[in-house]
Amino acid sequence: MIKYPPARSEKTVENLHGIPVPDPYRWMEDIDSEETRTWIDAQNQLTQRYLADLPDRDSIRQRMTELWDYEKFSPPTHHAGRYFYAYNTGLLNQDVLYWMDGLEDPEPKVLLDPNKLSSDGTIARTGTAVSHNGKYLAYGLSEAGSDWQEWYVRRVDDALDEPDHLKWVKFSSAAWDHNDQGFYYSRYDEPLDEDSFKKANYFQKLYYHRLGTLQAEDILIYERPDHKDWMFQGFETEDGAYLIIVVTIGTQEEVAVFIRDLSLPDAPVKPLLPDFDAEYYFIDSQGPLFYFLTSKAAPLRRLVGIDANNPDKKNWVEIVPQTSDTLQDVSLVGDRFICTYLADAVSAVRLFDLKGNDLGQVALPGLGTVSGFSGRRSDVLTFYAYTDTTTPPVIYKFDPITRQSACFRQPQLQFDPAVYTTERVFVTSKDGTRVPMFISHKRGLQKNGSLPTYLFGYGGFNIAIPVMFKVPILVWMELGGVYAQVQLRGGGEYGEAWHYAGMKANKQNVFDDFISAAEWLINQGYTKRESLAVGGRSNGGLLIGAVMTQRPDLFGVCMPTVGVMDMLRFHKFTIGWAWVSDYGSPDDPEEFKVLHVYSPYHNIKPGTAYPPTMITTGDHDDRVFPAHSYKFAAAMQAAQAGDAPILIRIDTRAGHGVGKPTAKLIEEYADLWAFTLANMK
Repeated sequence: MIKYPPARSEKTVENLHGIPVPDPYRWMEDIDSEETRTWIDAQNQLTQRYLADLPDRDSIRQRMTELWDYEKFSPPTHHAGRYFYAYNTGLLNQDVLYWMDGLEDPEPKVLLDPNKLSSDGTIARTGTAVSHNGKYLAYGLSEAGSDWQEWYVRRVDDALDEPDHLKWVKFSSAAWDHNDQGFYYSRYDEPLDEDSFKKANYFQKLYYHRLGTLQAEDILIYERPDHKDWMFQGFETEDGAYLIIVVTIGTQEEVAVFIRDLSLPDAPVKPLLPDFDAEYYFIDSQGPLFYFLTSKAAPLRRLVGIDANNPDKKNWVEIVPQTSDTLQDVSLVGDRFICTYLADAVSAVRLFDLKGNDLGQVALPGLGTVSGFSGRRSDVLTFYAYTDTTTPPVIYKFDPITRQSACFRQPQLQFDPAVYTTERVFVTSKDGTRVPMFISHKRGLQKNGSLPTYLFGYGGFNIAIPVMFKVPILVWMELGGVYAQVQLRGGGEYGEAWHYAGMKANKQNVFDDFISAAEWLINQGYTKRESLAVGGRSNGGLLIGAVMTQRPDLFGVCMPTVGVMDMLRFHKFTIGWAWVSDYGSPDDPEEFKVLHVYSPYHNIKPGTAYPPTMITTGDHDDRVFPAHSYKFAAAMQAAQAGDAPILIRIDTRAGHGVGKPTAKLIEEYADLWAFTLANMK
C-alpha cells in the first residue's frame, strides 16, 4: 500500500443552514503557504516516482509525440484583401499567426509567434482582433495558463508592436471601431493585493482604447456598480451606426442587450433587450434592423430581425424558424445566412437568403463537427474547418452562392483514418431519457467483455461537446482501446430543455446519464468494470468526482481533471460565483441541500475501496481554484481502504488548460494513459 505524504486534518466545521459541514483541509486554500507548497512538492514527487516505474510510459509518450507531429491550420479570416490564420508545423508549443496578401500569396508572413516569448511555451496567445483595414492586430497574451490577459497592438506590415499595453483584462475579447482608430474591451480594476489568482472577480467595466494612447487614458464606456456580477462585451455594427453592449451574468445563458446611437454626440446607452429572458447573439444589421439568434420562444433557437427603433417583441420578424435540430451558430456572408445546426450531436449546415427562404443544405464529409464561416455580408468566400474522431481539422473554402466547398488546407497524416470507425448509439438513462453516445475503435475489434475502454463526458453550461479529432484518443485506440463520448444532459446538444434538465436541482440527471452509459458499455459486452476508465475536465472533473463517490464499484480507473470538487465553496474564488447559474448557490438553503448531496469532497466515505485515481490540476489555475483538487486528493488518500493508488498530478506553470503548451499536453496524456493501463485488470 502506498504511503502518502502527510496532510494535516484540522477540526474546521462550518454550520451551513443548520447542518454542520466539516472541512478538514481548508488550510490548503492558502495555495502559496509553506505548508501547502510542501504538500504539493511531496505529492508531485510521489506521483512522478510512481509514473517513472510504469513500463508503457516512455513508449506511449514517444508514439503520442509522433502522431502529434502533423500540420494544424485554422480557418482564415478576411480583412481588406488580407487573410489571417493560425498554423502549427506539428510540435510547436503554440500556434503561429500568419497573414497572406490575397489567397494566392506564395509566401505567407509570420505576424505573431508566441513560441519566442518564453522558453517553455507557457506564454500563449489567448485573443486576437484584426482591424477592418487589415493593418493592425490587437492581441492578448496569457502566462502560465492564467485567465488574466495583457493586450498589445502590432502593425501587420512589419510585425512590430505599437506602445499600446493593456492590463487586468479577463474574460474579454477586443472589437475595433468601424474606422480602426481603437477598440472596445472589458477589464477589472487592478487588484489591491497579490491574491489575483484567488479572489472573486466582480465589477467588470467596458472601455474604449484609442490606438497610441496609454491605458490610463482609456474611455469608460459602461459600468454598473449596482450590479457587481454584470459582465460586458462591446462592439460596433459594421456600418458604425450603433454600439452594441451585450451584458452577461456569469455563465447564465440569458443575456441583456443595450445600444448607443453613435450618430448622436454623447448619446446615452439605452436598453434594447433588457430583461435577461433568453439567449441573444447579435449576427449582423441593416441600418436599425438587427439580426439576432435567440432562444426566445424557441428552445432550439431561431433567427429574428429586431428594429432598434421599435424593439417590442410584437414587432419582431422571424427569418429562420425553430426546427427539430439545435441552431448552434449563424453568420451572414455573401447575403446568405449560414446556419450551423446540431442534429443528434453532429453538425449540419443550411443556407437561407435575407428573407428566410431555405436555399438548401451544405454537404459535409461525415458525422463530425464544423466551425468557422466567419466574414462580412459583402464577402464572396468564407472558410470552415471539419473534424471528426479520426479526421484532424481540414480547412475548406466555401462559396455561399453556389454552396460548393473546396479543400483549402489538409494535414498529412502518419496514420490511416480508414483503420478506425465511429458509431453513434443511444443509451437509456435512469429516468428513460435517450442519451447519444459516440463509440470509436479500430475496425474489426471484437467485443470480448474486457476491452480497455475510456468513457468521457462533460454535461454542463449549455456546452455541446464536439465530435472531434484528438491525438490522445488516437493513441488510445492504437493501443486497442475503445473510446466512448457521451453527450450528457446539462450540455447544449438539444437546446434549452436539455440544458435545464442537467442544471441546479436536476444535476443528478447528468451523473445518472454517465452511470447509465458506463453500465451500457459493460452490458453490451465492450468491457468490464476493471477495464473501464472514466475522465472529464473542469465541470467534467466534477462529473467524475461525483460518479466515483456515488458508484466506486462501477469504475476501473478514474481521472478527474481540473475539477470543481467543493460544491459548498466554489463561489468564493475567482470566477466561481459565475457558475451559480448552472449549479445553484450554496448560500440558498434549498440549493445547498442539492449541492451537499453530491459535492465530491463532502461525499468521500472513510473506509471505502475507491478505484485507482489520478487527479490532475494546475498550480496557476485561476478559473477552477486548484485547492478543489488539493482538498479532494487529501481526503481521498485519507479515506482509501483498498490498495489502489490515489495520486494527484499538479502541473507547475499551468492553469485551467487554455494555451497549454504542446509539450505539457503530451506529457500529461502519456502519464494518464500509462497510469490507466497499469491499473486496469
